[in-house]
Amino acid sequence: MNHPSPGQKRALAVRQVEQVLPGRPTHDGAGVKLLRVYSYSPDLNLDPFLMLDEFATDEASDYIGGFPDHPHRGFETVTYMLDGRMLHQDHMGNRGDLGPGDVQWMTAGRGVIHSEMPQQTEGRMHGFQLWINLPSGEKMCPPAYRDIPSPSMPMVDLLDGSGTVKVIAGTYSNGLDPISGPLQGMTTAPKMFDVQMGAHGQFLEPLTPGHTAFVYVYEGEALVGDERIGARHLAVLGDGDCVQVTSLEGDTRFLVLSAAPIGEPVVQYGPFVMNTREEIEQAVRHYQTGKF
Repeated sequence: MNHPSPGQKRALAVRQVEQVLPGRPTHDGAGVKLLRVYSYSPDLNLDPFLMLDEFATDEASDYIGGFPDHPHRGFETVTYMLDGRMLHQDHMGNRGDLGPGDVQWMTAGRGVIHSEMPQQTEGRMHGFQLWINLPSGEKMCPPAYRDIPSPSMPMVDLLDGSGTVKVIAGTYSNGLDPISGPLQGMTTAPKMFDVQMGAHGQFLEPLTPGHTAFVYVYEGEALVGDERIGARHLAVLGDGDCVQVTSLEGDTRFLVLSAAPIGEPVVQYGPFVMNTREEIEQAVRHYQTGKF
């Protein structure tokens, strides 16, 4: 084995694709059509990520029913809008009106009953919802919201001039000039970037070794590591030092996500995610008896 000589830096190990997940058409809420890109199962555990959905349609009938009142406990939801408007309201009186480019990061904690309803009757609705688990010590924390308007999230040009990076959570290295997004300081240290590139661009970004990471290509086609990934496919990354994405013949857009795994048991029952079956039964009782 060749070892670096004193003073010589080791080459970064590019993370390679271990698994490719296609988006699967389904519906949720009051009949909203969407792609379920990833959902947790004991056989497919991208700890701490629990779910990624994409909704993208020009047909109002596909989204107009929205997501009426429903509960959550034990994790965080991230809603990222690209097109359209969505109003979030909860049982505590909080409101968040999300427009194009906006993000809502909601920590459900010990319990939230909320709704997510379209604020339009025609036009395009496009966005994502991501679920991220909470460690056991934070699952019963008070609910919290962070509504992040699009202008507060840095938009950074790639060093080769081929595109841009929207920094939603965590810090983008930007060569030697790190740029931090508005969401910092969480236990799982999530990074979330929305990257847009023209033809033959390259995105290269260090990721913490040992952190779970994936790339979701939602427009165009790209090489992720050495593997060709088409639109509406998620590339689960193996371990390594960095993620490398190269766009091919046309414009490409993709999400890059990484976070520290929690390493605890996951017991999920619909909108409740806890560590034990007993905690799930307690969540159901609390919801049914109005203790949320």
